[in-house]
Amino acid sequence: MTLTALPESPSELRSMMRQGDLVQTTSGMAPGRVQANLAILPRDLAFDFLLFCQRNPRPCPLLEVVESGEVEPRDFAPGADLRSDAPLYRVYEHGELTAEVTDLGEFWRDDLVSFLLGCSFSFETALIKAGMEMRHMTCDTTVPMFITNIPTSSAGVFSGPMVVSMRPIAQEQIVRAVQVTSRFPAVHGAPVHIGDPTAIGISDIYAPDFGEPVEFKDGEVPVFWACGVTPQAVAMSAKPPLMITHAPGHMFITDKMDEDLAVI
Repeated sequence: MTLTALPESPSELRSMMRQGDLVQTTSGMAPGRVQANLAILPRDLAFDFLLFCQRNPRPCPLLEVVESGEVEPRDFAPGADLRSDAPLYRVYEHGELTAEVTDLGEFWRDDLVSFLLGCSFSFETALIKAGMEMRHMTCDTTVPMFITNIPTSSAGVFSGPMVVSMRPIAQEQIVRAVQVTSRFPAVHGAPVHIGDPTAIGISDIYAPDFGEPVEFKDGEVPVFWACGVTPQAVAMSAKPPLMITHAPGHMFITDKMDEDLAVI
């Protein structure tokens, strides 16, 4: 379904996802609304993960924690249900991806704690308003994401490499891109790397670990932002007994406005 055919209301979009009628990347949906990464863990691992987020605010900027057994993120999306209101979820068991589903009903337990983390889709509207093309949106693909050699700070059982999202930006627009995204530290903020991908352990810019590759035009440079898919890389590395996340690019859309999280 094309973006032009979709409602802009977050609650209407979530309703379509709950019914299983909307299973696609959420980049460009509900322009101006905050989108969030999702990580769900058993209560006995929740403190370690909370500490991991606090120690790694660039890839894991914490927006809201929903208590064990609860499914409604009251601050960011009152009335929503985290078990069904994202378009696609991934279930990891002992570090292995065991299921990809549109509804978490069969996996839900009363001891699960949910974490909403900032997502870079939330600053894409600001980049577009500043005159930058989001190539993955133009091509209707999922933004390319890469596992890097940038280490995160470990906490309890959680450790592993940072994941980054990448967008081609024209050389003359890079300073502006840094300025625009620096205003949004709650959704990853400024880039963590600009230019040579091999410097952060990426051998092939056209072979992302998550998402899909995009083309580069003359004069464009790869720009990398910390990414909320980092918990999935951590899940594969730390191998917790159970960890549930959104599927890459398939975010939870909140009611909050992007500008609510911007700093002057």
